[in-house]
Amino acid sequence: MPFAVEPAQRAAWQFEIQHLKQLARAFPDGWFALEFAIPRMGRRADAVLVAGGHVFVLEYKVGAAGFARHAVEQVHGYALDLKSFHATSHDKRIVPLLIASDAPAQAVGLGFAGDGVAAPVCVSADDVVPAVRQILATNPVAAFDAAAWAAGAYRPTPTIIEAAQALYRGHQVAEISRSEAGAENLTVTADAIDRAIQTAHRQGHKALLFVTGVPGAGKTLAGLNIACGRMERGEGEDATFLSGNGPLVVVLRAALKRDLRRRAAAPDPGDPEARHIIGRSPDKFVQNVHHFRDDYAGNLVVPSEQVVVFDEAQRAWDREMAARFMREKRGLRDFDQSEPAFLLSVMDRRPDWCAVVCLVGEGQEINRGEAGIGAWVEALNDPRFRGWRVYAPPRLLAGDGGLDAALRFVLERQGGALDAALHLGVSVRSFRAEKVSAFVAALLGEDAGVARGLLAEMGQFPLVRTRSLAAARGWLRAQRRAGERAGLLASSNAIRLKPEGLHVKAGVDVAAWFLNEGADIRASNALEDAATEFEVQGLELDWTGVAWDLNLMRGPGGWVPRRFRGTAWQAVNDAAARAYVVNSYRVLLTRARQGMVIFVPPGDAADTTRPPAGYDAVDAWLGECGVPEMAG
Repeated sequence: MPFAVEPAQRAAWQFEIQHLKQLARAFPDGWFALEFAIPRMGRRADAVLVAGGHVFVLEYKVGAAGFARHAVEQVHGYALDLKSFHATSHDKRIVPLLIASDAPAQAVGLGFAGDGVAAPVCVSADDVVPAVRQILATNPVAAFDAAAWAAGAYRPTPTIIEAAQALYRGHQVAEISRSEAGAENLTVTADAIDRAIQTAHRQGHKALLFVTGVPGAGKTLAGLNIACGRMERGEGEDATFLSGNGPLVVVLRAALKRDLRRRAAAPDPGDPEARHIIGRSPDKFVQNVHHFRDDYAGNLVVPSEQVVVFDEAQRAWDREMAARFMREKRGLRDFDQSEPAFLLSVMDRRPDWCAVVCLVGEGQEINRGEAGIGAWVEALNDPRFRGWRVYAPPRLLAGDGGLDAALRFVLERQGGALDAALHLGVSVRSFRAEKVSAFVAALLGEDAGVARGLLAEMGQFPLVRTRSLAAARGWLRAQRRAGERAGLLASSNAIRLKPEGLHVKAGVDVAAWFLNEGADIRASNALEDAATEFEVQGLELDWTGVAWDLNLMRGPGGWVPRRFRGTAWQAVNDAAARAYVVNSYRVLLTRARQGMVIFVPPGDAADTTRPPAGYDAVDAWLGECGVPEMAG
């Protein structure tokens, strides 16, 4: 890859090369690499030195007399990325070194975290050799083959925001996802979707695809890959990614626009991605499904898109909800269809071919009027759609697949194909533990024994509980490193967390909450505002603090979903509404990539809405499921 050759860059390289020559003389058995690629971050470390069984990541700041916070986090981030995503770095000691060329002499202190990554060491140029010698002398470990280490596979697990940015620039899902997730990995699923779309295009028919998966399995990533990969590809195709998840759309659009602005402000002549994104519109790439629906309601306009990906398709509105909204908000009194039926009718206007990809989350219906996957299959009963071919994972036809016998018949009648690759059964949100979703299912499903067993296998995923919100905040701050994100989460009806200082009805600015950094009090890292299930569904954080309220309390017979109305809690009797409450906690408990603390308030005996016994029962159940109490 060509590199920028501006005078400042050339001068910096000349300084670095002279300095690295000194290091090479001091450590003749060392192994050096310059401009070492860190793929997930899309950046390059200035240099890497392998010596004495340690990996030193060197970042130079030529002309700097101090150590800016962003520079410290930059080199720390490089080290953390290697540890987490570089296969041969998992068991290595990694030391990030930030070198300020004009800084005065620095005292060197070294502290390794539990995963073997040291806190960033900030040194002047003259201090590097003695600092490395000191580190090697005081932390002896076995040497290893540096060339074999460097050749190790790089298997990143990006956040959905990072993934969207990478896909938007033209990368493929195989480049940004792990390869060891088994037969149901993202690459296999993306290939299965692509084959079905290619068949529809080649044979000139319309196709409906269902892609199912557990929370965090990468359904959204697979969908973004399809939409971005086919958008404006010059083959008579057009594609878009639609989501009814308003916060997800806002955050992804904002992230893409920020990335575009950053690249425009600091163009890199050697960046091959710059040409790929010219002329692309984030607003075209990611759209709100409700806006898409409104654009085609009350007219017969043929959509420009041949490929449409619907994220969280189970959350599409049922007929009653859609008809009431269109009547009251859009003035369309004759609208009488479910959202799935109408969206299929819009795509059916295409005279040639089209493909509708439905991404279906399991157990994540969290709001009134959400139709579930059955509404999509039920829509196929309309004679207009009898020619559509259906592609689905076999699990949808199983007895526990969420569809009754009549709907399974409709699905089988449409033809198409069953493909196991269309189900993603392994959570990849957490690169430290793939059993988080199963653990949460057991915790919410009254099976403490299974939960304990799963938790015992999640050693690399810290999970603790506490009765103190201050302690939860302290734990999150202690866990978060470099560019990682932490945040507080709470159910949208956790009204009685207000005395603890968490106002769930206040809402958050989701773009600022997920994207802003530094000392911004609106950002998730400030740990001031708690986001709800509606604001975080489909997104994730590295570290989460989940605050538990009595809208989901423990009774003698198990979980008791409730809602707060007026001045008191009320029982929730409707089965669907009860499921929404449970699913809200399922969403909250599956947002963390690296670890989680659960905060259960102590309650207040003087407040009938916050009885200590109610919170005590929740805390006791968490303990029975194996969640340890926070130490100290």
